[in-house]
Amino acid sequence: MSMTSLFNRIWPACALALSLTTCLHAPVDAAGEPLVTTEAGVLRGSQPGAIRAFKGIPYAAAPVGDLRWKAPQPAPRWSGVREALEFGPGCIQPPVPAQSLYNDPPDATSEECLSLNVWAPQDADKAPVIVWLHGGSLRIGAGSLPMYDGTHYAERGTVFVSVNYRLGALGWMAHEQLGAETSSGLSGNYGLLDQIAALEWVRDNIAAFGGDSSNVTIMGESAGALSTTYLLVSPKARGLFAKAIIQSTNVRNFPALSQPSYGLPSAEQIGADLLATLGVADIAAARMLDAQDLTNRSTLAGFVPQGTIDGTVLTRQLVDSFDAGEQARVPVLIGYNAHEFRPQGSLGNGRAPSLANYEAQIGRIYADLAPEFLRIYPASKGVDALFDATSDAIFGWSGERIARSQQALGLDAYLYVFDYCYPSAEARDLCAFHASELPFTFGNMDADALPATWPVPDGAPDRTVSDAMLDYWTSFAASGHPGGHGLPTWPAYGSQQNFMRFADAPQPGRDMVPGMFELHEEFARRQRALGKAWGGAIDLAAAEAGQDK
Repeated sequence: MSMTSLFNRIWPACALALSLTTCLHAPVDAAGEPLVTTEAGVLRGSQPGAIRAFKGIPYAAAPVGDLRWKAPQPAPRWSGVREALEFGPGCIQPPVPAQSLYNDPPDATSEECLSLNVWAPQDADKAPVIVWLHGGSLRIGAGSLPMYDGTHYAERGTVFVSVNYRLGALGWMAHEQLGAETSSGLSGNYGLLDQIAALEWVRDNIAAFGGDSSNVTIMGESAGALSTTYLLVSPKARGLFAKAIIQSTNVRNFPALSQPSYGLPSAEQIGADLLATLGVADIAAARMLDAQDLTNRSTLAGFVPQGTIDGTVLTRQLVDSFDAGEQARVPVLIGYNAHEFRPQGSLGNGRAPSLANYEAQIGRIYADLAPEFLRIYPASKGVDALFDATSDAIFGWSGERIARSQQALGLDAYLYVFDYCYPSAEARDLCAFHASELPFTFGNMDADALPATWPVPDGAPDRTVSDAMLDYWTSFAASGHPGGHGLPTWPAYGSQQNFMRFADAPQPGRDMVPGMFELHEEFARRQRALGKAWGGAIDLAAAEAGQDK
């Protein structure tokens, strides 16, 4: 008997005996593997224990060939039973230097990459859902990386979904000719539209896996956290999620679609300049290029994948959306790492800045704010002063700003700083570096789950720290309030500026870095008033040359 015939015989009895939701995710095949019916067809997953896994599920059709640089297309349908046992390929991405902390490429890549993966408890029924958006500077990464395995979340009662989305120029380039192909005149933001399509898939299908479509938490780190922030303010994502977990985001300025703004050329001009650099005459010719070659050459040309302020998908600069109260009315759990920038792990920088004339350079950049800057980040701290100042200016300020914005709307916001250091990280001066919280928030800390050059957690407290973070994260996804048996109470940010520090144990506190938010908020406000960029790295070299922005 074929698997399709077997399913067709199981389904009527199941439908008569059980509720529709239970029936949708209860059937198994002759070998005991789980079967799930989605809108596109039946999937067969795997169940080695109490957790069911379904991998490589297409949530949209891949926009390739003449469809390259278009919105995601409807997901394909199939007849019979589709195997969901292997991860789909990651999206096309450039190679990363072998020595990089973030060198962890997916096993395969393709333009046909719009798939997602689901981990669910065997008995899930209206379980909270977490949708994970991976980081990687919108250039690299995939939902299939071992670090992002969702088993530990499913073991705690959530249905966990990881998503691939288009990266690099293929996912984020805007161009006037692309806009001319649409009735809206818009282009760019294709990776963001992919993420929205994935959330629509979750809304329409997650009940079949035992998830509650009305209780979805979006979660991301770095570029995934930026994506989560985009989704918070995008009208196109409204109603698709109920909470957000945001790990190391930023709210810097982004290019507008058609006009230069805040020191940046328009997104359309950036796209035109890229094609000119590549020696490509027009979009038709660009669509003929090999996807990997296009991606590699775009990266070497310095193309920065990022959101486009287009008035529709992203209506205005992020800070302006938050100031206007236009964001989604949802609780957030948000924070960053204490030392995002380190000599070896400083987001691929790989070098320490010169501290010659440090105080004079800071004076050129910060003017009358310089004394406060130097109080918080004194020259006596050496290079750590600049590393920590940059970490705060990008990630700390952004996280606290969003927490304050949600609180201002009467919504709970929970702020954290990850400040845990284990021996192998300390030995390499990589305490609490960018993304170092990920093995702990996922519980995947073995060497085979991490990039090859990552400092592997190696002490007895590591699992305790991880368990606490997993408990807080899943509790927040379930109820909107982070907690856990035997864990310290985590108060909302509120008027006391409450936060949680994750060190050897969770430590509640108030006013994360006194004066930090106020300093960077005022500097960003002044930059905006002058039409200049904000929320970026502190460039001492430019200041010394009199080119500070």
